[in-house]
Amino acid sequence: MNTKSVAELLEISTSTVLRWVKQLNIEMERNEHGHFIFSEEKINILKDVKQQLQNGIPIQDISIDKTKRTGVAKTVSPESNMSQLEEKVIQMETSLNQKADSVVSYQLLQHRREIDDLQKQVSFLVNRLAEIEEVLIKQKEVAATAEEQMIPRKKKNFFKAIFGL
Repeated sequence: MNTKSVAELLEISTSTVLRWVKQLNIEMERNEHGHFIFSEEKINILKDVKQQLQNGIPIQDISIDKTKRTGVAKTVSPESNMSQLEEKVIQMETSLNQKADSVVSYQLLQHRREIDDLQKQVSFLVNRLAEIEEVLIKQKEVAATAEEQMIPRKKKNFFKAIFGL
């Protein structure tokens, strides 16, 4: 509810509502424009303030029971709290185990992909090495046949070559 609606409900002016909120330090929520938003609880507090003022209590002596709340307190036995807590822990453990399993599965799949990639690279390198060996064998064969086909030169006498005789 906005300030004007609360003022109409309490049959007071909007400035009175704003003054009570400020003087009594009532914690208020605000909207995006900075205007107060009054909850049912805050309206009940202001109704109580109005009643105390009508009874002749000065505003500086008015007490606000901030712990006063509407609704019924729910009582829960300690046993049910403990069983709920145990159930929650079991759920969290199960969830954690499932998450760990999914992480491990993902990691295994990643490692498997890496291993497959490495195997492809090794196969490529083995094939490439075989091709290079074939080329080297062919080059050795060509060199050997070329050496065999060379015309033998006449051997000069060692001393004739050196001294020119």
